[in-house]
Amino acid sequence: MEFKIGDCCICAVFVVLVLCTSLVSGGDIVHQDDTAPSRPGCSNNFVLVKVPIWVNGIEVTEFVGVGARFGPTLESKEKRANQTRLAFADPPDCCSTPRNKLTGEAILVHRGNCSFTTKANVAEDAGASAILIINNQTELFKMVCEKNEADLDIGIPAVMLPQHAGTTLIKFLGNSSSVSVQLYSPRRPMVDVAEVFLWLMAVATISCASYWSAWRAREAAIEQDKLLKDGSNECNVTEVSRSGVVLEINIVSAVLFVVVASCFLIMLYKLMSSWFIDVLVVLFSIGGFEGLQTCLVALLSCFRWFERFGQSFIKIPYLGPVSYLTLAISPFCIAFAVLWAVYRRISFAWIGQDILGIALIITVLQIVQIPNLKVGTVLLSCSLLYDLFWVFLSKPLFHKSVMIVVARGDKSGEDGIPMLLKIPRLYDPWKGYSIIGFGDIILPGLLVAFSLRYDWLCNKRLREGYFLWAMIAYGLGLLTTYVALNLMDGHGQPALLYIVPFTLGTFLTMGKQRGDLKHLWTRGEPDRPCPHVRLQPDD
Repeated sequence: MEFKIGDCCICAVFVVLVLCTSLVSGGDIVHQDDTAPSRPGCSNNFVLVKVPIWVNGIEVTEFVGVGARFGPTLESKEKRANQTRLAFADPPDCCSTPRNKLTGEAILVHRGNCSFTTKANVAEDAGASAILIINNQTELFKMVCEKNEADLDIGIPAVMLPQHAGTTLIKFLGNSSSVSVQLYSPRRPMVDVAEVFLWLMAVATISCASYWSAWRAREAAIEQDKLLKDGSNECNVTEVSRSGVVLEINIVSAVLFVVVASCFLIMLYKLMSSWFIDVLVVLFSIGGFEGLQTCLVALLSCFRWFERFGQSFIKIPYLGPVSYLTLAISPFCIAFAVLWAVYRRISFAWIGQDILGIALIITVLQIVQIPNLKVGTVLLSCSLLYDLFWVFLSKPLFHKSVMIVVARGDKSGEDGIPMLLKIPRLYDPWKGYSIIGFGDIILPGLLVAFSLRYDWLCNKRLREGYFLWAMIAYGLGLLTTYVALNLMDGHGQPALLYIVPFTLGTFLTMGKQRGDLKHLWTRGEPDRPCPHVRLQPDD
């Protein structure tokens, strides 16, 4: 069973590790336009705007627009926002005085032929109470002032709407219906409950994976010590193969990770579409099935009722020896993964995605390990540079943040790639999800799991070891990430920018102070006397 699962999961590990590692929040504005500096009359913050629509007194739909840098600020409370009748401009571009008489209506206009501020001034002079500008593409655009414009004393709000919203509104108005709109920009809460639960999920996942990894390492060490003791005190005995498949990362593979991950990320960015997301869904489902099966078999094997079935094997062609417990669990795991893939667009599918994701992460942290602190330092440092570049520094080259575009699944018709843990934002008026990439758990999780393996092999108590402090450091780093995320109004943050200094810095500092840095840096395990060493930790 172990070889089959390890063999399939290593492929899933590769896919997972090269994917998005940054935190992203829904509602980001796609186009960036920060070249025009703010000045008096043109210094508003860019905010998303809710635009509910009423047709003949009945609310039928709601669109989301973006407020302009000029004009008055919008009301944040829905109950305080006025409901205003909507009129379509004639001429449609509103670059000259409209022919239709306005008495406080909101005016709907097309983008183009003149500047945004010119349209707003013309609409205000004609008697409009607000101006809605239809973009010429599906995405939103930040409306700024031209460099040489002087008349910026604009008294009506201006909102950009996506192309499909404008088409719908024009259709409503063309049917001689009475169309009304409301404009308001609700504020996001500083902290949402979803972020608290996501933080707990990430910390608990690493903790469980670390204890499982340390337990396996201790069992393997005990088995090896028994062989050494029975081998007439000869220390040069071939190392005992560990139970299960373990893939140890070396320095070359740690550096190569950045190159391979970057190539894969660019491929995702260029090929992002519905069919490519389907490919990722299939890969994630396979990895999730393997992870869920591994975790359930290991968990049930701890109970006396299932222990005999976990230790009884049957030989299956192409798969090799498989335990009866695995055979019994597999249909459930396959059904779970398939049902999630088929119904992943329903509102509560995030629960299945998180279950599969957590199981996959825990399994990955059993298979992939770092042998010492030197490899961990190289891996996390390279990953930090990778994260920084593709979140922030990729904008000048690709005109967008490649990492954020891939994580959101832009142009794919999906809510994002499946290699994410996510929870819906419960108290956010803009809804969406709080998410964390697998890499933000797996990469630092490798270091945290290594710390607990070292502690157990050294018989260190919890407070005397490194695991507790590495775990606290990870939690503080992730907490700092969420603080930065909220301070940046929900824009994507490279989580490793905060997590790596906390975890790696804590580990290196404590190792130096305690005099263990040499062993941690090179061997990754304590010197053990031959032929036998007492491995059980003190109570």
